[in-house]
Amino acid sequence: MAKPYSMDLRERAMARLAAGQTTYQVAAALQVGVSSVIKWAARQRKLGSVAPGQMGGHRRHRISGEYRQLVLDAVVNKSHVTLHQMSAMLKEKGLEVHPSSVARFLKREGKSFKKNTAGE
Repeated sequence: MAKPYSMDLRERAMARLAAGQTTYQVAAALQVGVSSVIKWAARQRKLGSVAPGQMGGHRRHRISGEYRQLVLDAVVNKSHVTLHQMSAMLKEKGLEVHPSSVARFLKREGKSFKKNTAGE
């Protein structure tokens, strides 16, 4: 995984911008991408710091708790429910997810969700 640029480099870039250099001049002098300098400047304006944000970490699954049980019940009770129908059902309950998220959830749960040509 890539590492963020050092704070020293980021602060030197902001000092050069404050001194009146353009983003292109700063990027060339420090041998970084122009987009990096632009993003650091925007981050400085928005947050007051050029410190990098969190990288990596774990995001918990969106379909959990009551939504998990809702989807599992739908699979058991309705033999011909589709991923799009389950996605719409979750949206009605307040959780907007893509049908592919429902498919990944079912795979994690060990549920087969393959339809055959006979519709069974």
